[in-house]
Amino acid sequence: MNRKKWTGERLETFILTRDAVDHLHRYAIAKTYVKNKKVLDIASGEGYGSNLLSEEAKYVFGVDIDTETIEKAKIKYKKSNLYFQQGSTSAIPLEDNSVDVVVSFETIEHHDEHNRMMIEIKRVLKPDGITIISTPDKYYYSDIRNFKNEFHKKELYKDEFKALISKNFSKMQLLNQKNVRGNSIVQNEKMDDEIKFYNGSYLKIFEENATPMYLISISSDNNFKLQHKSIFHESELTKISKEQLALNIKNSLTFRIGYIFMLPFRFFKKFFK
Repeated sequence: MNRKKWTGERLETFILTRDAVDHLHRYAIAKTYVKNKKVLDIASGEGYGSNLLSEEAKYVFGVDIDTETIEKAKIKYKKSNLYFQQGSTSAIPLEDNSVDVVVSFETIEHHDEHNRMMIEIKRVLKPDGITIISTPDKYYYSDIRNFKNEFHKKELYKDEFKALISKNFSKMQLLNQKNVRGNSIVQNEKMDDEIKFYNGSYLKIFEENATPMYLISISSDNNFKLQHKSIFHESELTKISKEQLALNIKNSLTFRIGYIFMLPFRFFKKFFK
């Protein structure tokens, strides 16, 4: 990935922020449903998610609308059970009833063909299959923050998202996802007020507001395993981020010049110990 071309919208593996934590948490949840299954990751992007799913799945098909992205994913992630193809949510390049699980994270808000997307998902999904979809909650993501994402074409409010999923699947669990101090928390939408978050010091303690920025639906026409509350900790990504920062500093021109400048002082320091 050329970082100079990066728009900030697609998640790439050099990104180690809360966005990465949130996305990885969704894939962690998805992995609990894909053991020995045939899986479609629609709008697979860079490919890291499809690659993670392939650790458990029988086959994973990563489909993305961008041809260049797909070609790079084919080079970066090579496994016998992992396939990348160009396609869109309105024209999925797979046969009818061919997959057990369909995963689509942060996709539906990027277009306005929501009904067509659901029709295509139902077409490629087996009758007893499961679909896992995430999207921003327009109220918390855009309205409350007075924020407009230039890459989003049609965001949905919670009731709109629920209606879309319920129209196509008879059974659904809706989850909220929030991020607190870099840690992602996912829980049933009806339990949103179950946990309170506090912050403070010896001088003052206060309640910290944590809004459920994203929605995650798990749906099927059959019964499926429901999700309990889960947390994705940011510690591993923070560790990698610090290591990369230290490496970048060490490789910087300023550091190298300073190192050369200090060599004589290091040499004479040995004689004055």
